[in-house]
Amino acid sequence: MSPSRGRVLLAKPRSSCAGVERAVKTVEVCLEKYGAPVYVRKQIVHNVHVVKSLQERGVIFVEEADEVPEGAIVVFSAHGVAPAVHTQAKARSLVTIDATCPLVTKVHREAVRLAAEDYDILLIGHEGHEEVVGTSGEAPDHIHVVDGPEDVDNVRVRDPARVAWLSQTTLSVDETLATVAALRQRFPDLQDPPSDDICYATQNRQVAVKDLAVASELVVVVGSANSSNSIRLVEVAKENGARDARLVDYAADIDESWLAGVRTVGVTSGASVPDELVQDVLTWLAERGYDEVQEIESVKESMHFALPRELHCGPPREEEVVS
Repeated sequence: MSPSRGRVLLAKPRSSCAGVERAVKTVEVCLEKYGAPVYVRKQIVHNVHVVKSLQERGVIFVEEADEVPEGAIVVFSAHGVAPAVHTQAKARSLVTIDATCPLVTKVHREAVRLAAEDYDILLIGHEGHEEVVGTSGEAPDHIHVVDGPEDVDNVRVRDPARVAWLSQTTLSVDETLATVAALRQRFPDLQDPPSDDICYATQNRQVAVKDLAVASELVVVVGSANSSNSIRLVEVAKENGARDARLVDYAADIDESWLAGVRTVGVTSGASVPDELVQDVLTWLAERGYDEVQEIESVKESMHFALPRELHCGPPREEEVVS
């Protein structure tokens, strides 16, 4: 053990949110009930470790439903899918289990409602992200993706008086508000969603990392490079006082050179990260003299989501899947 060099400020809340826990548990229950292989369209959540662990247990991840053998079980990821994906699965007689996060489902329903009322829907999010693709598919003729404030000038709508905004749930709160402000300058009649679309877990983890960043020279965010909410945590840390912030999948990814001149290290993780990976980072830091750990609880979390209904009553029979 190295001599004491400094301290660690550990964010709370951190790690897996209720939607991620529900999605991963869904796949695990499918493995227990039906055996391997279990097919999952896209990554169940955006985390390298989770995906690898499930693959080792017999999960097969595919890009599209047409890669799944006819009649097999397929789980849809936490990020949600467009109606066209359900149609494709039905055409192949697939038994579908939908692990979409309920908060993403809420955004889908808002999109359907606004489209039925003939609004142009400005969906704030990152072009190509799975959640954005799924939400856009609910009302493709009405939805325009707006990828940040700099994209606002590119927006074209039919009637500036009938415009509403929705957002990807994993964005930075500050980034979303900046985009909304820019949109409202162009469209003063812009309608807000019935509730904030940024999910509770994303907001809470950003609040927590702000509290760490102001007192940390370095913030280590455990999360994968394709995890939008994890990337946002790195950005929020840098914007709120941290001299440096880094994203790592594993403790072994940390470069000791990052610790030069660092007295306080902030540690947090994205909403799709098992907490065991955070504990590995704490061990790694302790071995290098950062052995004083202070947990900073910024917000209390108690959210829990039930498993998909298909797992309560068993998957639908094949004749119920095929029209």
